Amino acid sequence: MVVSVDKKPSHEVVIVGGGFGGLYTAKALANANVNVTLIDKRNFHLFQPLLYQVATGTLSPADISAPLRSVFSKSKNTKVLLGEVKDIDPKKQQVILGDKVVRYDTLIVATGANHSYFGKDNWKEFAPGLKTVEDAIEMRRRIFSAFEAAENETDPEKRRALLTFVLVGGGPTGVELAGAIAELAYKTLQEDFRNINTSETKVVLLQGGDRILPHIAPELSAVAEVSLQKLGVVIHTKTRVTNIENDIVTFKQGNEVQEIAAKTILWSAGVQGSPMGKILEARANVECDHAGRVIVEPNLTIKGYKNIFVIGDLANFSHQTGKPLPGVAPVAKQQGEYVGGLIQLRLHGHTLPEFHYTDVGSLAMIGQNLAVVDLGFIKLTGFIAWVFWLLIHIYFLIEFDTKLVVVFQWAWNYISRNRRSRLITGREAFVEPQPINKNNPYQATESKQPVKV
Repeated sequence: MVVSVDKKPSHEVVIVGGGFGGLYTAKALANANVNVTLIDKRNFHLFQPLLYQVATGTLSPADISAPLRSVFSKSKNTKVLLGEVKDIDPKKQQVILGDKVVRYDTLIVATGANHSYFGKDNWKEFAPGLKTVEDAIEMRRRIFSAFEAAENETDPEKRRALLTFVLVGGGPTGVELAGAIAELAYKTLQEDFRNINTSETKVVLLQGGDRILPHIAPELSAVAEVSLQKLGVVIHTKTRVTNIENDIVTFKQGNEVQEIAAKTILWSAGVQGSPMGKILEARANVECDHAGRVIVEPNLTIKGYKNIFVIGDLANFSHQTGKPLPGVAPVAKQQGEYVGGLIQLRLHGHTLPEFHYTDVGSLAMIGQNLAVVDLGFIKLTGFIAWVFWLLIHIYFLIEFDTKLVVVFQWAWNYISRNRRSRLITGREAFVEPQPINKNNPYQATESKQPVKV
């Protein structure tokens, strides 16, 4: 909605978080008669759905990022602040960034979610998740360092552990990572090494539920499982991880406990609300769910404060279906646009009906020419679904030049079957693996009999 500016704005809107929710709220207010301050601890918007392609060497971080100041350079009512909100004072209507205080009339909190290890936070060191650029670079370092270390390893058991990749969690991130790593090992890297055969790589996907991709139709989930298995991925469903330590993943299927020796373990099994949820819980007396998400009202405000909105992955909006909306980009985008419109209408004494999410469907990339798309009214698989997945992700990228770069990279990767961003950066290239079970790294600990995985 566009509101003509006929006087100096006096209404101060503060948005905390430059993800999809915060970004689309600010875009919706770009021509409104308000002052907008967007605060983020990063100076860029990150397109998280493509982080797995950074982690597996297809894209570089800059390909899926957009500087926030550049995005809003033509929005003269919008100011970007680099900083981290440490506290909120709802009574004084202030957000606190260290020694800086920013006043607001309307506050939108869109700080997203972090990884959840279900109370086992010590696993984070051994099994990184994928939410930030740093996470993706760390994953990339571990994945490609594993192949490099295997090239130099003469011990067969250690080499087998180095060429074993375990992914915990069978949602979109886990499925897409598993498919990408399998294609790396069985196609892209096959001719790059001299001492190892990368086709001996083992990619294992562990899923707690009875099927992977539980958010899509069961028939598409089955297609995705078969497609991953054809790529060489070993899938275990109805599986609960019980321990991750010393390059060993222990998991339970029914009454049977198994272990896998793997140097590279990646986590995609759960999320929890950002620390801003706890701050709101303490300062505004809001209720949070078990995952740290803030329980919001039908119009996305918090109880007791009509001028504080919580949107995106941090919000638990259960008014539509009785269950929280999924933590995906379309939800945050639609919520941001809704809040932006509602703020403008309120300035003129009007309002909007409660927020209603329009489900635009679910999709997941499995591998080259392989994807599944569930639009509700139509379901796609294979090459057509893969093309649809590409077009949707290009559409959601923020800046035009970023779209061009990603299209070019994807086209070149498709033709050459190469991945140019296979850089090992960050910490030491690799740390020597800990000693593993000399008898059998794939041994069931209860039965004491070898179990193949």
